[in-house]
Amino acid sequence: MRECVIIDGVRSANSRAHIEKGWFRAIRPDEILTKVYDGLFARNPTVKPEDIEAVFVGCANITGMQNDIGRISWLAGGFPESVPSNTLTMQCPSGMAAIEHAARAIVCGEGDTYLASGVEDMQKVFMAMHMDFPPRLLERYNIMDIPMGSTAEKVAELWKITRDDMENMAFWSHKKADAATKAGKFKKEIIPIEGLKDDGTPFMVDTDQWIRGDISREQMAGMKPGFKPDGLLTAATSSPLTIGAAAVILMERSKADKLGLSYHLKYEGGAMAGCDPTIMGIGPIPAVKRLLDRKGMKVSDIDLWEFNEAFASQTLACVRDLGIAQNAPFENVNVWGGALALGHPLGESGCRLVVTMNNIMKTDYPKAKYAVASLCGAFGNANAIMFSKV
Repeated sequence: MRECVIIDGVRSANSRAHIEKGWFRAIRPDEILTKVYDGLFARNPTVKPEDIEAVFVGCANITGMQNDIGRISWLAGGFPESVPSNTLTMQCPSGMAAIEHAARAIVCGEGDTYLASGVEDMQKVFMAMHMDFPPRLLERYNIMDIPMGSTAEKVAELWKITRDDMENMAFWSHKKADAATKAGKFKKEIIPIEGLKDDGTPFMVDTDQWIRGDISREQMAGMKPGFKPDGLLTAATSSPLTIGAAAVILMERSKADKLGLSYHLKYEGGAMAGCDPTIMGIGPIPAVKRLLDRKGMKVSDIDLWEFNEAFASQTLACVRDLGIAQNAPFENVNVWGGALALGHPLGESGCRLVVTMNNIMKTDYPKAKYAVASLCGAFGNANAIMFSKV
């Protein structure tokens, strides 16, 4: 069977989705995405835009500025009309699904070179924009149990996750992300893009806006619950509204060798899974189990994990249920921090996890063999993907 390798992966910095203080408040999501493409092609001059078989783009809310953003952004960016695109959604795992579709096309022999990406602007295209829930869905589930905050509170209750443990996790997510940023680790993956400071001054954005190096456990403890009066989750233990884009070049291994391109990870497989949408956050549990079962592997076989931190409750429930870890600071999970600090631009995050994983496996984990990334998604969607060192 043919093998698929990652040639390179990059992303934008993640900006607050804020109309006055967000660094990317004045730039459209299609512009951010194509600037990421420009940076990726500039870093890899051997791969030309016209060489791409197809572009797969993940996006959670495909409406407004993000309506068929895969095709529209490609054309708006001046790229070849001959290259097709496929905009797809799986809610939060959309960017990961884009990578899997491209990787499977390579493995199946449908093409040799693909671009997979993810993008989301949660300021200009807000969650559930123009959504019309089917009446039959509301007959099956209580509408009050569907919102993300409600599902996170339910997971905290069912998996007995304490507020203290969640705040501890948020603390370490920021501390690790801050340390990685100060050490220059994200500079290997972030494409600088011009944004605006609070006062409107233009500047090149090359760091994630949400990271708080001075995060305080005491301040978190004094925050009010965000989703219900007697709830456990606060803004500090929930991923923030964010803007960002990420992209990877995937190629058939023998072609990469023929072109003299370097790589260090190959695609081992992916697994999509579904779960009760009222506890959507635990989706990585069945997704990871399905993936490991397919590969005949155990949790202990995996050297590095990337879990999207949609909420502290669901991430803790997943790593505990799978037997990976108990409490932060995790040894081999989100070693450069997670979405609580880095932000979570819905459709981007699944791709961003792979971009960061690719970076970590090359720099901090050179002797590691296997890495897995996973994330949950609205309405009970989940995804997990595995790569191995070559």
